[in-house]
Amino acid sequence: MGSVSEFSQHDHEVIAREYADLKEAARKRCSDQSELDMIQKAFDFANEAHKGVRRRSGEPYILHPIAVAKIVVSNIGLGYKSIVAALLHDVVEDTSYTIDDLRSLFGDKVATLVEGLTKIKTVLDNEDKAQQKSMQAENFKRILLTLNDDVRVVLIKLADRLHNCRTIEYMPEHKRDKILSETMFVFIPLAHRLGLYGIKSEMEDIWLRYKEPEAFHEITAKINRNVIDKDKEINDFIAPIEASLRKAGFKFEIKKRVKTPYSIWNKMNNKRIDFEQIYDLYAVRIIFDPDEATNETERDQCYHIFSIITAIYRYKADRVRDWVNYPKNNGYEALHCTLMSHTGIWIEVQIRSRRMNEVAEKGIAAHWAYKKDGFAGSESEMDKWITKVKEILVNPDVNALDLLDLIHNDLIKTDIFVFTPKGEQKSIEKGATALDFAYSIHTQIGNKAIAAKVNLKLVPLSYVLKTGDQVEIITAENEKPKREWLDFVKTRKAKSIIMDYLKGERLESVKIGKRMLGDQLEALGYKMSDKIVNMLMKGYEVYDSRPEELFFRIGIGTIKLSNLSEVLKKAHEQKKSSSGLFNWFKKERKDDEDYVISDSTDSRNRYVIATCCNPIPGDSVIGFLASDGTVTVHKRSCEKANGMASKFGDKIIIPKWEHAKTQNLSFLVRLSLKGFDRIGMINDITRYISFVMSVNIRKFCLGTEDGVFEGYIDLYVHEMGDLDKLIKRLQKIEGIQSVIRTDL
Repeated sequence: MGSVSEFSQHDHEVIAREYADLKEAARKRCSDQSELDMIQKAFDFANEAHKGVRRRSGEPYILHPIAVAKIVVSNIGLGYKSIVAALLHDVVEDTSYTIDDLRSLFGDKVATLVEGLTKIKTVLDNEDKAQQKSMQAENFKRILLTLNDDVRVVLIKLADRLHNCRTIEYMPEHKRDKILSETMFVFIPLAHRLGLYGIKSEMEDIWLRYKEPEAFHEITAKINRNVIDKDKEINDFIAPIEASLRKAGFKFEIKKRVKTPYSIWNKMNNKRIDFEQIYDLYAVRIIFDPDEATNETERDQCYHIFSIITAIYRYKADRVRDWVNYPKNNGYEALHCTLMSHTGIWIEVQIRSRRMNEVAEKGIAAHWAYKKDGFAGSESEMDKWITKVKEILVNPDVNALDLLDLIHNDLIKTDIFVFTPKGEQKSIEKGATALDFAYSIHTQIGNKAIAAKVNLKLVPLSYVLKTGDQVEIITAENEKPKREWLDFVKTRKAKSIIMDYLKGERLESVKIGKRMLGDQLEALGYKMSDKIVNMLMKGYEVYDSRPEELFFRIGIGTIKLSNLSEVLKKAHEQKKSSSGLFNWFKKERKDDEDYVISDSTDSRNRYVIATCCNPIPGDSVIGFLASDGTVTVHKRSCEKANGMASKFGDKIIIPKWEHAKTQNLSFLVRLSLKGFDRIGMINDITRYISFVMSVNIRKFCLGTEDGVFEGYIDLYVHEMGDLDKLIKRLQKIEGIQSVIRTDL
């Protein structure tokens, strides 16, 4: 909540000014004076309830609910009840008022919204079940359960999270990491899925600013320099488009935008390119008012505009994105293309109608508003997704941790479009197989599938589908689901059906798994016992109190025993040392004491470097405390670390590099290189790395094709300064176009 103190005259002036801004924005969403009066009543009530209370930043607490309400109305476009709920969202938790008090003053719907928001903030405090369930995972489950009641609760919660991110600088570092990781793992994908691109982008940029501060400031500086240099070129690019569209009779407006720092950073890392190689840095958005007097539909007019602008500029065929005919699963519609300007820069152009733009800006709120007016179909992709989430949530076989992963994976997935033999279009998750498609058609078709024909060619059920494939499933009456199908199916629906079928044969699977485990243990010199089984359940992360679940998963093949000896060894080591270092860490170590990463022999800080991201001294890092007192160190931007932090926030440690000591250690990194090949290129690269920098090369992999080389070098460095120096020197070698650090 924060501290309590008397407000100054300046505080009251700030509150009045911020509320006046909210009131002005709210007028556009209120149909009459009574709704504005309700907002005034809610503000007066909340202002009195939070009287004298300050946030960590020192500002009056009431400014937080006002800011959340502003986001609710301006960024999301919700109505007066949501504005009222946003103003009141912290009252029940932070004051003595109850939901019943709010119900009597503001009505049942507002009280229900506030109750939903209050439930989200309540984290389970039953630590006896900590090993079976993650409290944070349960909390996220509560967030998504509100989809069953009123999606506005989730939308207001996103507004609340956005404002908390905006003021995150005032949080302690360990709490900041927890909040940012939760934001990246759940809230950013959720905002994307709900079509709230503005909120998503702002959260992403805040995440990058604190997780990778150097990259954020470097990219931001480059964007600013490019905008100044290219602004006139963009205006010159737009001018003939405006003239042609006016001549064609369109009513429209054109907006300019530059890619966000996070989207640039993400593309640089995923595509392994540097800033200068991002050709869609700029975008132009054409927003038109459909002409209802013509026979052209809204979509036809998008294609008409496309034909006009591509007559002026050459377009990149493989960069056309038709989300008019095939909307995204969050309701987004637009026609995208990338055009070459007359001055030689690529510019992305987005064509949207006024309605499409409203849905793109306001997301799900606009989606349902237009649906009521008859624009959307009876069941859109958004409705289907919410139905699917509800099915996952009510599944009694899914624990909180598994559910969090399921929801996260579902939020970030993208869809492709395939066709049935009769030409009917179907959307399916990217990476899905022919068997996934079979199950998407009907359970029995999947259960009895033996092969498929894709584009009239016979393929196995494990064949990964691509957009545009025409798929026919071949079945056999005596076929049934197999355990090995779980190794390649991608969609949750397919996995769930196969698992349900195998559970029908659960007893046999348990017997098989128990026998397999017993044989493997015997081969390693162990006898099966309750003690061994309990250790293995922890080692294989089986969050169930029944040993049968471990045997079952082994029996159906979801747990492989190839690493059994390693799991046993790790479990023994954890048990042996857990009463030592872990207890010292929890009881003797001071909360404000730095966890120093050092190779000093007298250091009690045991750590391992995560192999998923391979941080080196100088990287911004986050650590996770294991039961044996060992801290696993990840880069702050590591995807795996974000997932762990979103589930196990109480295990977060903020390590500090001890540079003087780590000079004795070497850390493995990978540099990816591209350039023009020439005689002596490899010799120049290796000579500089080995003889000039005295850096040890572990692996060297470069290939040449048509005079262009590309590849990577794995090498050992002491710290970030060494790496930066090496990259800058390599970039000066004749023929090298780019040198960037990439994941191993």
